[in-house]
Amino acid sequence: MDFIFIASTLVTLLKAVPTTLILFSLSILTGGLLALVIVWMRTSGNPVLSSFAKGYIFIFRGSPLLIQMFLVFYGLGQFGFIRYSFLWPFLREPMVCAVLSLALCTAGYTAEIFRGGIRAVSPKEIEAARSIGMSGFLLVRRILAPIAFRHALPAYSTEIVLMMKSTALASLVTVWEVTGVAQRLISQTYRTMEVFLCAAIIYLVLNFIILQGMALLEYSLSRHRRAAPQALKA
Repeated sequence: MDFIFIASTLVTLLKAVPTTLILFSLSILTGGLLALVIVWMRTSGNPVLSSFAKGYIFIFRGSPLLIQMFLVFYGLGQFGFIRYSFLWPFLREPMVCAVLSLALCTAGYTAEIFRGGIRAVSPKEIEAARSIGMSGFLLVRRILAPIAFRHALPAYSTEIVLMMKSTALASLVTVWEVTGVAQRLISQTYRTMEVFLCAAIIYLVLNFIILQGMALLEYSLSRHRRAAPQALKA
């Protein structure tokens, strides 16, 4: 193992971390917002909207992310109404296609995670809120959304980690994030072991930070559960 080469490789790969973080953040944000719309459609009670949401979830959970990314990157330009529209200057950019495909995919998984959180909310809590006059948006904001998010957080943290790892696929559509830069280094140096080892270390550190942040968020949202045993002891 050439530790000098490893150190220089780490420095080179670290320069690509901002691109990875931008790709990850935009995908999670866009996918999360889209997931909320899908959840609303899924739980609306409207058979048309619910069927559309079920179909969306089935397609994006049932097909490989890599194929979805290739279809977005190589396929959208095949349609004339897209290629000659105002969207084409954006959709021809690799970064936009990568963000779009990652967001569409994670929205399907996240929608089901959020729906599971909503189903975990006790009907008694909703009835109690309605008995004191809460309804509509106030009920969702004060009761349903916080409790559902707390229930969904463990599974959602796993999805976020998976999305961080999935950003590596963006290198296949010429986005020069950590994995893309690593592959370029390998083509120049033919030192696969050291380069991919450095890339793996970077992803491990990023995911460790994400998991610690999610654990801290879960801890802060569970204060009422820690206070109850202390009150009983008192």
